[in-house]
Formats: sequence, structure tokens, C-alpha cells
Amino acid sequence: MHLLPAHRYQFNCRVLQALNLNLYSGSMLRGAFGRALRKSVCVTRGEDCKACLLYRQCIYPKIFETPPPPNSSFQVFSQIPNAFVIEPPPMGRQQLLPGDLFSFNLVLIGRAVDDLPFVIHAWEMALKAGLGSGHAHAELLDIVFEPSQTVAQVIYPAGGENRLLPRPTFIPEPLAATASLCLQLQTPLRIKHHGKVLSSALRGKDFLMALVRRYYWLQEFHTLDYQAPDFKAFAEQAEDIHASHQLYWCQWERYSQRQQQKMTFGGVMGTLQLNGDLTPFLPLLQLGQWLHVGNKTTFGMGRYTIIPTT
Repeated sequence: MHLLPAHRYQFNCRVLQALNLNLYSGSMLRGAFGRALRKSVCVTRGEDCKACLLYRQCIYPKIFETPPPPNSSFQVFSQIPNAFVIEPPPMGRQQLLPGDLFSFNLVLIGRAVDDLPFVIHAWEMALKAGLGSGHAHAELLDIVFEPSQTVAQVIYPAGGENRLLPRPTFIPEPLAATASLCLQLQTPLRIKHHGKVLSSALRGKDFLMALVRRYYWLQEFHTLDYQAPDFKAFAEQAEDIHASHQLYWCQWERYSQRQQQKMTFGGVMGTLQLNGDLTPFLPLLQLGQWLHVGNKTTFGMGRYTIIPTT
């Protein structure tokens, strides 16, 4: 199985003005990134990207609002999976004072890993323009490649020559064969069934098939070597996976600049134990720690880590 490329970058920053972070800051960061990316790469300054002659060549829609290919069956979908994930600071309200440090992660997926210079430039612009409702100015200190590694690899020491250093080779260690895995849901998970977000009714099949769909849709739209899977076979295998969990509901409000109104979001957090023949799903479960799963993944939702078992 040829795994989808996915790299995590830790952006280390310093605030220059007081910044209030709400319970979940993923939407704030995503909005700042989108505005800055569009401003930094748009050459026509048109208001409607879809009406632009450069729509299918421009970096902005490629990364932030991925268009469906011509004649794709996904034309009927309102949203194509984007090839990035923002992982905000840990959940919780806090006030950052001038001089305070904060960090967030960005995951780039598939061909988007080659667009890292555009992404870095957009984030520098976003921080300079200001974050949050008060447009608090901040600055980028450096960027660390795959921060979970034992030795931190700084690939972009900002403020110097503004030179992107070579990224080391990184391939996640394959998961060992097992019939049981425990997942820690680090950010709210939203998997819908019949239009409702699943909580206590979440099954192993629901989680695994959401992961399968996300992986292969990302592969279809963001790689050159897409191979359609046998979704029916995956679904049949997922039927035999039993799930037990300890979940709780987490909810907060965010303000949508696009819709000019407050919106309520929520999802489940806690632990999810999967038991059964996990062999067909192990590569996806490993990579899912970078890809996230469920809805609103670009906000950082649906992040999980695999808890080591003794």
C-alpha cells in the first residue's frame, strides 16, 4: 500500500499584543490563514475564485478551497477535502500577553507538501496582520518539522535569511499487528450518521469507514497515483470491529466571517477502543494521526493519537 504523504510542521510564534484565545482556536487560525494565503497569491484580485481564469492553477484554491476536477462525480459535493489541517494550541480559554509564546501545528497532505514556501509566507502575513477579533499582531520565530521526533528539526529559522532548510526523510513507523488499539481523541470528533453527530452510538465501523473515506478522497484529489479501493470490502471488514469508548461532549461557539453570524460546533472527546481483526486498517489508523478524521478537519477537529499498550 502506497501511503499518502503527510507532514506536520510546528509554527512557534510570539504575540506582540494581547491575544485572547477562546475554548477552541482552530477556526480563528484557519480564517487568518485563508485570508493571508488568498491575498499573497491572488494576481487578479477578483471577488469570485470560481469565475477566475486561473481558478484551477492558483495556489489558493488548490490548498484552501480545492476545486473538483472536470467531470468528477464530486461535482455534486459542496466541499472537496482540502490538503491541510490546522492543529491549534491545546483547548482552553487563555489570554496571551505581549511577549508570550504560543505554538500551533500545520499538516500538509499529498502534493501540498511541495507548497510549503507559499504556506509559510501566508502565515507570516497572517501573524503580521493580526489574529482574533482584536487583530493582535504576532511574529513567527521558527518552524519545526515533525515536532514529535526525539531531536527537533528546525527547518525555517525566521528573522534571518528567510531560507527554508532541507526537510529530513520522515516515514511513520508501521503499527505492529494487533487485535486491539486504544485511541485518544484529542480534539472534538464529528462523524455524522443521518445528519446527526454520533456520540454514545459511535460504532467501530462508523469511525473506520470515516477514516477510509477521508484517506482515499485525499488520495484521489491530492496525489497522482489514485487507486480506487474496494469500499464494500472495507465496510464488510469493519462490521466485525467492536468499539468501546468513554466519550464526553464538547461544544463551543465561533464567529463565521463568511456567514456573518455565530455558529455552534461540538463533537466528542475521550477514548475509543477498537477490537477485532484490524489488519486491513492499521496503515490508515497510523496515518490518521496526521490526517484527522470526521468533519471540520481543517479546523483541527478529529485529531487522535494511538495510546501505547503495555
